[in-house]
Amino acid sequence: MASSLTTPARAPGKAARASSGQPRFRRLVQGVCLGWFLVLFFVLAWPYGGRIDSERFALRDLAPLELFLWLDPLSALAAATAGRSVFAALGVAAGVLAACAVWPRAFCGYVCPLGTLQDVFEWLAGGRAARFRLKNPGAWSGLRFGVLLAVLTAAALGVMLAGFLAAIPLLTRGLMFSAGWLQVGLMKNWGLAGSFTFAAGLAALLPIGVLGLGLLAPRFWCRCVCPTGALLSLAGLAASRRRQVETICSRCGSCVEACPFGAVNDDASTRPLDCAYCQTCASVCPTGSIHFGPAQPGRSAAPAGLTGNPLSRRAWLGSAVAGAGAAIAIRAAGAAPVPPVRPPGSVPEDRFLDLCIRCGECFKVCPGGVLQPAGFDRGLEAFWTPVVTPTQAGCHQDCNYCTQVCPTGAIRRLSLAEKRKFHIGVARIDPQVCLPHAGVRDCQLCHDECVAAGYNAIEMRPVRLATGEVPAGAFSPEEIEAMSSIQAPFVKAEACVGCGLCEYRCHAGPHRRQNLIPRRAVVVVAQTA
Repeated sequence: MASSLTTPARAPGKAARASSGQPRFRRLVQGVCLGWFLVLFFVLAWPYGGRIDSERFALRDLAPLELFLWLDPLSALAAATAGRSVFAALGVAAGVLAACAVWPRAFCGYVCPLGTLQDVFEWLAGGRAARFRLKNPGAWSGLRFGVLLAVLTAAALGVMLAGFLAAIPLLTRGLMFSAGWLQVGLMKNWGLAGSFTFAAGLAALLPIGVLGLGLLAPRFWCRCVCPTGALLSLAGLAASRRRQVETICSRCGSCVEACPFGAVNDDASTRPLDCAYCQTCASVCPTGSIHFGPAQPGRSAAPAGLTGNPLSRRAWLGSAVAGAGAAIAIRAAGAAPVPPVRPPGSVPEDRFLDLCIRCGECFKVCPGGVLQPAGFDRGLEAFWTPVVTPTQAGCHQDCNYCTQVCPTGAIRRLSLAEKRKFHIGVARIDPQVCLPHAGVRDCQLCHDECVAAGYNAIEMRPVRLATGEVPAGAFSPEEIEAMSSIQAPFVKAEACVGCGLCEYRCHAGPHRRQNLIPRRAVVVVAQTA
């Protein structure tokens, strides 16, 4: 009798110990992926070498800076749908979704750096989070499918919403205007970091909010809100590998409590749409009755397939209507009356708004902070998209970094020679403000800057000045001629690429600092067809 009682206890113990290696493996993979993401973001995407060098990102073919953005399938799918385009990231997205047939939702459980940061935050919070816990977080788990449907509906109508909520764009944009902003300010100077605008502040707060949701339940964002996770969950329904529970399960509830994704029912059965195949439950099972893999005789994968509809029919319809309504409202709100100046290589504005996922990668690699996020003043649809801001800096003639990192083709990849010829705008001089045009004094700062950059799009020409009545014999004809003209700058529109170096120099030059002019005398406006 004693033997019959002790023998079963040993086998489950061995099984439990064997399965305990899986969480360690998962944490190792999570650590490697998070570390690689941070290296790409903070080291390889750091644009400040000894000098601006067009070969700065020569390693991008081996370690593309946008790698994790490619791995977010919702970003690529929504951009392709909204922009009616096909680009390389779609192939990667298809591969990620196909992988779900082998390892369901592995991206969420093992790869996603935002998910790993949530695990770290919840570990640090520890027992202090208990007071905030929801009694039934599973009641919210269908929300992410509604968000996904709304995002895809808007994309079908040509409006990009995925970039605001998809996991990796949300994280990269948030890091850019928090830790990335501090990195530039502390390691270079705060002038290069740029102004901390409302748009930047809101971008920085979103990832903090995602982490804060972890106080309500472990991985609350992943299991209840994230539309990328919802897409991967649906793809995982095709998987042949499942969580399986043997009949010897004692229904102790250890797996229910341990599952970070809330994928285990009270009877130890599985909710396949929620399971991320992390195998945490197997590591805590005292009987060793939980297994992951192809279905085998003697093991139950119940319940197979969907455990009920994740959303009611009314909720599905409401989500589609919400997505369509948001798309219509955004389009009805219209764009800014003056179109913004976009980065070199940008596709036409209407397609740019459809393809741009607001990830912030182009901001991160831009030296000098030329690119800044658009605020609400540019229109709802343009919010967080990159805008060339010459008051912050001019676009350097030897830099094409932003054209190398866009994951969706909103900014096309350009060689340095192509970038130097790409027209993003044209400079316009205000003769009422420009010192020589107004007859106040000599100035050719914009001309000298343009010549130094090699564009030669600004030339100095004489303009006539009103000299009034000159007493006879007071000055020689040569002196009168010299006093009646001054050299003033003129823009050669066909040669101007809109780099903004002239505008920056006028804005930051001594005349502006000395308040000799009330505003910039030269302004770059968007290049229009």
